[in-house]
Amino acid sequence: MPKRVLQGTCVSDKGDKTVVVLVERKVAHPVYGKIIRRSKKYHAHDEGNVIKAGDTVRIEECAPMSKLKTWKVLEKVG
Repeated sequence: MPKRVLQGTCVSDKGDKTVVVLVERKVAHPVYGKIIRRSKKYHAHDEGNVIKAGDTVRIEECAPMSKLKTWKVLEKVG
């Protein structure tokens, strides 16, 4: 099974080797059909501490590294 890859915006880089990435997706409302935004935050591993808040990054699923971290940063986009 391939690993999931998501793209989002880094909202926090305060942790050591950890960034918090906000991933937004658009879904249709189940009753009304209007397109609405849903977001979720993921803790991701950033080995070199190179990602800063506001950067757009791609993250990939990985084996658990801690209680919250099960994603790692693949690359900085743009």
